[in-house]
Amino acid sequence: MPNSEQIVAEASAATERISPEQAVKLLDDPDVVLVDVREQTEVEKAGTIRGAVHAPRGFLEFKADPDSPMHEQALSSGKRLVVFCASGGRAALAAKTLKELGLGKVAHVHGGGFEALKKAGAPTTL
Repeated sequence: MPNSEQIVAEASAATERISPEQAVKLLDDPDVVLVDVREQTEVEKAGTIRGAVHAPRGFLEFKADPDSPMHEQALSSGKRLVVFCASGGRAALAAKTLKELGLGKVAHVHGGGFEALKKAGAPTTL
């Protein structure tokens, strides 16, 4: 039976990975949406990247489904989705899930999460 580390590694390998620095360069691209999959309490405590869409990992499938009352329009916009979390694990899992749901243009921030994005120069809401 695989452990969580193996599952995250498999998800990471199955999806496009970009560095925090590469993600920051995409912030002004109108064809890119940053997706924060951290929990609500994490966002309330630390803020998020300015302009990011919040879709907690536990609700991701509902946020991505156009038929769900929880649907987040930005996730089905056809734009490239760049997913991040606190450290990278949930982002990899979320990116794989979005890809499996048919959203083809998906990448996740690898090599750090929210703090690495801040260090790379991403503006935050706090």
